This record gives sequence, C-alpha cells and structure tokens, in this order.
Amino acid sequence: MITVVGSSNTDFCVKVDCLPKRGQTVLGSGFIIAAGGKGANQAVQIAKLGSKIVFVARIGCDYFGDKSVQNFKKLGINTKYIVRDRKHPSGAAVIFVDKKGGNQIAVAPSSNRFLSASDIKRASRAIRRSKVMLLQLEIPLDAVKKAIEIASASKSKIILNPAPFKKLDNTLLKKVDILVPNETEAEGLTGVEVKDINSAIKAGRILLKKGVKLVIITLGRLGCILISKDGAEHLPAPKVNAIDTTAAGDSFCGALAVGVSEGRDLIEVARFANYCAAISVTRLGAQPSLPMRKEVISFFR
Repeated sequence: MITVVGSSNTDFCVKVDCLPKRGQTVLGSGFIIAAGGKGANQAVQIAKLGSKIVFVARIGCDYFGDKSVQNFKKLGINTKYIVRDRKHPSGAAVIFVDKKGGNQIAVAPSSNRFLSASDIKRASRAIRRSKVMLLQLEIPLDAVKKAIEIASASKSKIILNPAPFKKLDNTLLKKVDILVPNETEAEGLTGVEVKDINSAIKAGRILLKKGVKLVIITLGRLGCILISKDGAEHLPAPKVNAIDTTAAGDSFCGALAVGVSEGRDLIEVARFANYCAAISVTRLGAQPSLPMRKEVISFFR
C-alpha cells in the first residue's frame, strides 16, 4: 500500500500561443477545467497504475471538492483520511499553457493551507501500514514533518517531491529515502544552478551530504538522473510532442512510488517513470493526462 499526503486543486487551464508578459492580455485558443493539485495528481497516477493507495488531504465542502472526492472514489483511492473543510474552499489553480507545452501557474491553496499535524496524526495507522509514503510541499511544513516522523518510525520508504520549493533543514532531509526535485528545486536546496547533467550531479552530491539516501533530479526533456553514494546514472527521456507539461513531475513521482512499493530495481523504476511522464505531456490537463499502466507498458516496449 502507498500513502500520499498532499494537496488537491481544481485547475482552470487556458491554451495560448505564447505565455503572457506582465500587464499583457493574450487571447486563448482553448479552455478546460480539470482535476489537479500535486498530491491528488500523484495519488491518481498511482491508482491508474493499479496500486492500492490512501490519500491524505484537506478539501473544501463545495462543488469542486465534491467532484474531486467522487473522482478519487471512482478510481479506487481510499478517501477515509480526506478531511472536508467547512470553513475554507477547495484549492484552485489558473494555468496558462503555450503551444510548446510550457506553462505559467498561479495556485490558490485555500483548504490545502490548513492540513494540520493533527490531520496527519489521524491518518497515522495508514501511514504506518504503507510500504511507501509520498509527499510534496503544497501543504504546510508542519504536516509534512509529522507525516515523515510517523513514516520514519515505522520504516516506510519516504519519497519527498520538494515542490513548490521551500527551504528544508538537514534534520528532515536525513529521514528522506528518495528526494525528487526538478532543476529549479535542486538549485534552491543546494545553491547550484542546474543546467546540464554535470551540474545536476554536483547538486545531487550536495544533497547526499545533507543526509538524503538517494536523489533523483528530473530534467524535463533530458529525462532524469539518479545520484547515490554508488555513483550517478542518467536516464534520457523518450522524445515526444509535448502539449502540456503541467503534471509531468507528478506522473513521474507517482510511477516511482509504485515501482518502489513493488520492490523493483531503481534504474528500471526510474526509466518506467520517465516513460509515464513522457506520455502525460502529450495531453492537456493534469489528471486527464495521466496514463494507465497498460499504456505505459505498451509505450515502454
């Protein structure tokens, strides 16, 4: 079983030819409303890959919150530890996507901001029983720390996607089994500008010195690189026509958590996660873009 602790949003996506500059209005060529949020995206990807998943989150008692929870249940996600917040609306994000698949995102966390250490403690039984716990940073750091504390005590594998970037102390990082930042997040955590394979390795080695057991830096079109005490391994991404990169990192992290929970070789798992993310960028929207296991296996072959 895998537990995901994180955020849930509704995404309002506008397709544009080019991303707007400050003070500029641009005309869109398409619009969709899609389920999103880093935690929810990762939970949905795990469910679509066929693994047993528990999602811990705080979601508003409103139309968009109801739709999100209904969708989770439809996918077989355990929603027992989703707290329905009567005081704060569900999270939302406004996303501009250009014709090259690049994006600009503004997030209103709303109910996600109020996921508390007490909420996490209520879900401690699920966390303790899980082989893997996956987290991100779209929720309060106190909730993240409590979840890591519980998982660490029960020997669950802890995968942390440090997005969006927040400063993390070494005490917390030492409890993380696999840290999965992108280039920007790796730079924020280490001070190293990650612009190629060599600089990614340099940043990864700094994170190892901070106590992380394994670092996987995602590099967009370049794929990902694994850095451990045994060395570094670069895994290129398959070439695809990118339409929307919004949930690519979440797809990668969800697939990674599935592979780790199944006890597979980490190189094989990261390669599978690369292919999973590659499929996701060929489709518009966050959760609608996330592939089923049979799609990834077919593409992988």
